[in-house]
Amino acid sequence: MYAVEIKNLTKKFDSRTALDNLSLNIKKGKITGLIGADGAGKTTLLRLIIGLLLPNNGNIKTLSLNPTTEKEILTPKIGYMPQKFGLYEDLSVIENLKLYADLKHVSYDFEKLLNFTKLEPFQQRKAGALSGGMKQKLGLACALLGKPEFLVLDEPSVGVDPISRRDLSKMVKNLITPETTVLWSTAYLDEAHDFDTAVVIDKGKVIYNGKPHDLAETSKEFEEKVIELMGGYKPEISKIAENYKDTADVLECTVEATNLEKKYGDFYAVKNNSFCIQKGEIFGLLGPNGAGKSTSFKMMCGLTTPTSGTAKISGVDILKNPSKARSNLGYMAQKFSLYGSLTVRQNLEFFAAAYGIGLFDRKKRVDEIVEIFDFQEIQHQKSEDLPLGFKQKLSMACALIHNPPILFLDEPTSGVDIVTRREFWNHITQLAKKGVTILVTTHFMDEAEYCDRISLFYKGETIAIGTPKELKQKANESTMENTFIKLIKESDEK
Repeated sequence: MYAVEIKNLTKKFDSRTALDNLSLNIKKGKITGLIGADGAGKTTLLRLIIGLLLPNNGNIKTLSLNPTTEKEILTPKIGYMPQKFGLYEDLSVIENLKLYADLKHVSYDFEKLLNFTKLEPFQQRKAGALSGGMKQKLGLACALLGKPEFLVLDEPSVGVDPISRRDLSKMVKNLITPETTVLWSTAYLDEAHDFDTAVVIDKGKVIYNGKPHDLAETSKEFEEKVIELMGGYKPEISKIAENYKDTADVLECTVEATNLEKKYGDFYAVKNNSFCIQKGEIFGLLGPNGAGKSTSFKMMCGLTTPTSGTAKISGVDILKNPSKARSNLGYMAQKFSLYGSLTVRQNLEFFAAAYGIGLFDRKKRVDEIVEIFDFQEIQHQKSEDLPLGFKQKLSMACALIHNPPILFLDEPTSGVDIVTRREFWNHITQLAKKGVTILVTTHFMDEAEYCDRISLFYKGETIAIGTPKELKQKANESTMENTFIKLIKESDEK
């Protein structure tokens, strides 16, 4: 019995083919994972299945209904969580739940959802003030209201720490009925073995449809198999690093934080944070959502004023001489912070000018960046219309356009597919070898292995610092994910 039946489905946007004659059946009462690179067609497929888009050709049956002509009958049977946070940020947690309950004509019976999501103490907090993990839990809770027959989740764990990701998976498995069908799109391949079926799509076509264990025994092997199915990945010499001019920085600490603190009323977002990052070092800042990582970043960049303490970039105090300090810095924010109404090329030109690249050199530099990041075909598209992975690529390109000696990357690979993640880290590791100092946050624990040292951040404070090997030894664990979870739990117990 199938919840979704698709035959010869094609969807085009102008001249681009998003889905190419795709056929697929999704089993009823099972959890199916939808896996693919950025721009592969995952979100387009989900929206077609639930009737938010119209196909150019082909047939779709969702719960035995036509999502185009019988949408009014179908919609009440579906719980949908979009890729972008789809709730009302100016409403509180409880107000969002009540609104969605009203829309679905169900009672205000939220006790089980609030307890399971651990949102019960935060009912009056505005959704916009929640951490990334809490936002995703609230979004999932709203999608689950009314016990939908078909739950559609578009990358629900993007930007979420490993503990919250496990919580989301538990929520789905514990709060659905045995008859509920779940379609879960993801960029995290280690989640694949939580699914009954894995569907891998590439360039608008299905390239694998079966049990995850049939493709590979473990998550790591599964990742390699998926990369093979997508055509493989071979690291190349990073052109961005190849053209880098090494700096003659002889400071002991290229980036330095001394007793940095940030208070909001009586609440410490960051407390007594100190570290020294040496030239050419990749320094990882790891921690759960809401731990204070992004606040630390913003203080280091001069975007938020510390309550106390100092931050120095190449020996320059960020508060005393912010312009000089920032001239040495390339910053990639956690959220897409470029200009959505500008094209890819216009964003690059704007940031090249903002970073002081002269008019004569600007076109040449933008042309180089367009080639390095393979933006040729999308350079005239508005950045707001790009898939998430391409937005992240553009953000990194803008941060690197002036060849800064120091790079701050706040979750640079959040929501990015595995091949693009490897491309990012190929650039990052080769830049470090050229002497670029890098401060990076990530929720991908396999990426933590690329860092020279890691500061594990929790509740605004550093609870452990060392090399990946040293932290694994401290926790007596073999993987960074288990190390992360164990050290956080040990901190809670203390």
